[in-house]
Amino acid sequence: MKKIVTIALGVAAAAFAAEGYHVLNKIKVGGNGFWDYTAVDSSAGRLYATHGTEVDVVDLNSGKVVGKIEQLHGVHGVALADNLGKGFISNGQSNSVTIFDLKTLQKTGEPAVGGMNPDSICYEPKTQRVFTFNGRSSNATAIDAKTGDPITTFPVGGKPEFCAADGAGKVFVNLEDKGQIVEIDASKPAVLRSASIAPCEAPSGLAIDTKDGVLFSACDNKMMAVTEIKDLKVIATPAIGANPDAAAYDPGTGLAFSSNGGGEGSLSIIKKVGGKWEAVDTVATERGARTMTVDPRTHRVYLLAAEYGAAPEAKAGEKKRPPVVPDSFHVLVVGK
Repeated sequence: MKKIVTIALGVAAAAFAAEGYHVLNKIKVGGNGFWDYTAVDSSAGRLYATHGTEVDVVDLNSGKVVGKIEQLHGVHGVALADNLGKGFISNGQSNSVTIFDLKTLQKTGEPAVGGMNPDSICYEPKTQRVFTFNGRSSNATAIDAKTGDPITTFPVGGKPEFCAADGAGKVFVNLEDKGQIVEIDASKPAVLRSASIAPCEAPSGLAIDTKDGVLFSACDNKMMAVTEIKDLKVIATPAIGANPDAAAYDPGTGLAFSSNGGGEGSLSIIKKVGGKWEAVDTVATERGARTMTVDPRTHRVYLLAAEYGAAPEAKAGEKKRPPVVPDSFHVLVVGK
């Protein structure tokens, strides 16, 4: 009996062994704070880092900044339409989308959206439409990616956060204030279904595994809600770190990630073990490294971060944030 227990424990230990991810290096970008989403173009080896009034473009092979898209207005997210050679940037302050050429990085248009504070932004390749999710007006705007013309703005039923497209005509988005997932038909466009993902609270980051048909929502109460798309039912809630923001999924490794800005910063790694999604590793990152993306070609994870100074003195009952050290903005590279 003791021998059987020992073998069982050995198998469990092997299944939950660390995945081997760690911080590999930092890519200096420079400039002050105020960053949000980031996106990777695997085919071009480029990373797009949102950065206040600009998007910094990083060559991942050389580790150098090779371009900037400037004079933007409260940048949130970047969506890439590789097949059209176009990129799309959501501007929260001007309620608009900046369109740019992926090769030249030149701006080619800036249509207004029919909502307030466009935040997350996704490209749906089947319909060749871009969707902005407008946080302050609880709606979404569909844009024709070929022409750059807005098509319509429609309600989504709550405050939308991160979005994810399945490549087959559907777009999904978390509703942060409702604790729900919404499925959108990109061709209509309109909401098809919505469902609670309780016990998940205030979901932010969202990622998709199109092969197995599951969604990964990073939840404010230190869990990742894994939801089956076929019936929008939560099938697992593995533990993640504090103050999560982004989520990502790497189809090549079968790993899901949550970037957590709480404490000193961490990257939670989720994996399917014995048919069930479990937390299998945690990588120490940096304070405030809350947004990220994964490169499916290299299997590396890229997080946006900066250095912080000492927090100013606060009166009783007050909270003071530490200042960002000038010119310390950088990309944190995590891999094996």
